[in-house]
Amino acid sequence: MYSDIEQDIVHEHPCLNKAAAKWFGRIHLPVAPECNIRCRYCTRVYDCANENRPGVTSRIIGPGEALHLVTEAVERDPRLRVVGIAGPGDPLANPETFETLDLVHERFPHLIKCVSTNGLLLEECLPLLKAVGVKAVTVTVNAVNRTVASFIYGDICHHGEIYRGGSGVDLFMEAQRAGIRMAVEVGMVVKINTVYIPGINDYHLVEVAKSVKAAGAQIMNVMPLIPQGEFAGLPHPDREQIRLTRRNLARIIGQIDHCRQCRSDAVGMLL
Repeated sequence: MYSDIEQDIVHEHPCLNKAAAKWFGRIHLPVAPECNIRCRYCTRVYDCANENRPGVTSRIIGPGEALHLVTEAVERDPRLRVVGIAGPGDPLANPETFETLDLVHERFPHLIKCVSTNGLLLEECLPLLKAVGVKAVTVTVNAVNRTVASFIYGDICHHGEIYRGGSGVDLFMEAQRAGIRMAVEVGMVVKINTVYIPGINDYHLVEVAKSVKAAGAQIMNVMPLIPQGEFAGLPHPDREQIRLTRRNLARIIGQIDHCRQCRSDAVGMLL
């Protein structure tokens, strides 16, 4: 499934490899507050220390402070292997992402750098990501069909223009596909995050898996919806639903089963 170079990354990346999660840690740097997509399941609330979910951070930090936190974390725990930026907005919509990764890569070239993104800007940002040492990307893909995607996404902001409805999701989905293909071509490990949304995309996930596999993604992570935002009234998928879905999709693309849906400022071990 992976090339030799990709195996080196996966071997020590706790989010990509359950075995690695027992031995190696990660740090998320919350330097990216802005987002260019309105996902109807997302509520990005800061200063919420008791919540453990994506999009949450105690506070936004700058690139200099981020480097200081990485330095402290490495000194405190030599098991740390991965520096990631996963929000609380979309990393690629924030110049601070690239400033931070540049600083971190210069000081700690041996650490694995990764970002989690919706993929809208992935293709055009790949040269910058390569320049600052990024070797793994996670792209959140919840739909590959205009009708399904229109239920999940609202406004899409692309280079200052606001897109709504079918034209917006078409632009978005094509950008995701192109970004995944190109990231794989330049040698990055590509993981797909997919939110299981009951009654919205649950019946559609086989098509999502086939599409991202065809684009070159190596592994997929199906995450249960955390009911909030416009989807606050939807049920939380139970463990059996997620387990069966992963088992079914594993026939198409490798599946992750140890995700903790981490905060944007998570530090330490997964397991």
